Formats: sequence, structure tokens, C-alpha cells
Amino acid sequence: MPIETLTFGCRLNLVESEAMQARAEAAGLRDIAIVNSCAVTAEAVRQASQAIRRLGREQPDRPVIVSGCAAQIEPARFAAMPEVAAVLGNAEKLEPENWRRLAASNSLRGGAVRAPEEKLQVGDIMQARGAAPQRTRPLAEHTRGFLQVQNGCDHRCTFCVIPLGRGNARSSTIEAVIAQGRALVAEGAREIVLTGVDLTSYGRERPGTPSLGALVRSLLAALPELPRLRLSSLDAVEIDDELRDLVATEPRLMPHLHLSLQSGDDLILKRMKRRHGRADAVRFCAEMRALRPEIVFGADLIAGFPTEEEAMFSRTLALIEECGLSYVHGFPFSARPGTPAARMPQLPGEIVRERAQRLRDAAQAAHQRHLEARIGRRLAVLTERGDSGRAEDFTLVRFGHHVPAGRILPVTATSCGDKALLAA
Repeated sequence: MPIETLTFGCRLNLVESEAMQARAEAAGLRDIAIVNSCAVTAEAVRQASQAIRRLGREQPDRPVIVSGCAAQIEPARFAAMPEVAAVLGNAEKLEPENWRRLAASNSLRGGAVRAPEEKLQVGDIMQARGAAPQRTRPLAEHTRGFLQVQNGCDHRCTFCVIPLGRGNARSSTIEAVIAQGRALVAEGAREIVLTGVDLTSYGRERPGTPSLGALVRSLLAALPELPRLRLSSLDAVEIDDELRDLVATEPRLMPHLHLSLQSGDDLILKRMKRRHGRADAVRFCAEMRALRPEIVFGADLIAGFPTEEEAMFSRTLALIEECGLSYVHGFPFSARPGTPAARMPQLPGEIVRERAQRLRDAAQAAHQRHLEARIGRRLAVLTERGDSGRAEDFTLVRFGHHVPAGRILPVTATSCGDKALLAA
């Protein structure tokens, strides 16, 4: 049977899941399941554990290999699960030799029973050095390819456990990124999405190295045949002048920025140990909109952070309109073990859930306004999966009929439905 891969969490995990599957297949492994876990919330960890138990029930003799941030941070938790045959750390999962070792050992034989400590291949992620770029595999009907150019994070936001799972910031070389981008284009990518744990810190761990803006400029120059380049989540205060100039002037760089904002209240931002204030976020969006009027913004926002009062949360809700956000990922605060925020005075669970729902409702209303404003506009849509596609500003467009994937079509939407524009 083919390898089954389950991915939880971010786009970076999606890229690395495909890399793991490719390495497992190259090592000769078959009929295994790979679970690539996420640790950003307690719910994400619970879902990964639940999926592992389900895999064990469905095919008890099929080995399950677990990796990802939750496995890196809590390896013993997963190694203790009887369904799990091996636990690979976030550095170890990308090493082909580890997959060859698993294939050659008896540890993945059906019915093999191992002590939890024998399942572990998890090193000290803080010792990881370098970041070889990873990319999604041949695209089939997908026309967007994801390209990881950075890993790890040197910031220590009080709510975030991800540095414990990803280690310190490290960047791929421009030459290696261009080589992987060229391979994606050769495989049919019409759009490449650059991704990383802290994308805007690209190159900053080594003084004098190129910035993210320099990387973007070099990639666009090296791949003139690439119609679209898109950026994943950004930290607005880290965006360098060269990248700002490219957003304003380069039509192949898509007018869609997703920002890590987290809150709209200055005191909460300070307690989160963020590097920006509310005014910085509002000013950044206004400045970028002045440079490129068609630009749209998304953002991550957290509801129910410890000590958050109703007035503080109201300022987060108001930020959606003040920044003109079109895509909002709203999350309830989740205390993660080992983080400073987990030791702060916590809000009652019912308040956190109620505020998270209000945040999701406001996000849905904002996206609906975004869709309605685009009815009747001419949009350039890159088709995917035959019956849908994405406009330059990331608006989802659905067609009422089959359309070949990989085309950029001029489209005028006639109405909007559930989270998408509808076009004939």
C-alpha cells in the first residue's frame, strides 16, 4: 500500500510532509503512515494524538511514524503511544539516512514491540544549523507550489512554543532557493509561495547577508517565466525597504500580505512581547495601500490572552476594520507548557471561547465585505483543480463548470457564495 501522510498545522508542515514522504519512498518504505504534528495549540496536539489512535485501530499492523513540532517538544508523549513505531525530530525527519535506517531495521516490522526510548530519534533542535530549502513535489492539478526558504525563530513571544519545536532562525541560500524554484516551474508551477517560520527574518541571523527583499528580487529575476510569486505570513515591522519597494512596483509579486498581528491592544501586545504597537499595524497597512491600492491584508489574531479585558479585546475587533483586513485567522488563546504566557493569570474558558467566536464572526463579516466589493470587477484568476482558482489578491473564485488547471483567466464574478466569488 502507498504511504499515508497526515499533516497538521502550517504550510511549512505541508512542504515538509511531502519531503518526508519522498525520503521514505526513496528508502524503500511502503505501507506506513506518517503523522506530521503541530504544537501551536493544545487542540492541535490533541488532534494529532487522536489521528494516531485512529490509524492504529484501522490498520493495527501498519507502522506509524510521528514527527513535527509536537513530537519535537513532547517526544516521550508520542513514543509512549503503542500505535507509534518511531518518533523523528524536526531536524531528523529531513535526513534521508534516518529513513534508510528505519527501512533497514526491524523496528517497522508488523507486530514489533519496542520500549518508548527505543523509538526516539529526536535531537536538540537548538543545535540545528542551516536550512536546505524544501518544496512541494510535482504538482499534478495544483498550480501553486510552496517553497520553504527559512526555518526557526529568534523571537520569544510569550505565548508561542514554536521556537522550542523549530529552533533558532536559519535561512537557505539564494542560490539554493533559485534552484528549487526553477524545479517547481519546470514541474508546472504558475505560482510559487515562499514560506518559513519567521519569513521576514530571512538572512538576519548572519550580518551582511541578503534580506527577504533581495531574495524576492533575485528569484523574480532568475525566473522570468514565473507569472506569480506570493509571500506567506509576515512580521510587518521586519519588512525591509527593498521588499516594500517590490510590493509597490513588481506586478508579479502578488498584492496580498498576511500579517502576524495577534492583538489590537498595546498592553496585550507588550505582554505578548511583540515588536509592534497598534499604531504600527494601522500605519503599515495604510502606507502599503497608498503604494499599491489593490493590496489586501490578512492577519492572525488571538482572543482571550491572559489579563485581556473586554475593552482590550474590543480594540482587537476594531483593528479588523481599521487595517482593512480581508482574511483573518482568529484563534482562542491556548496556554502552551513552557511559555511565559502559561504562567500569567488565565481567563475563564467560557470567556475565551465567547471572544473567539466573536472574533470569528467579525472575520467572516470582513471577508464577506471583501467578496461583495469584487462582484463585477475584472480579476485575473489562476485556475486550480479544474473548477476553482485564486485571484491575485487570493480571493477564491469558483466556476460553474470544469476549467483546465494552470490557466490565468480574466474573470468577472457575478455573485458570491460561501467564502468564494462565483463566476460563469
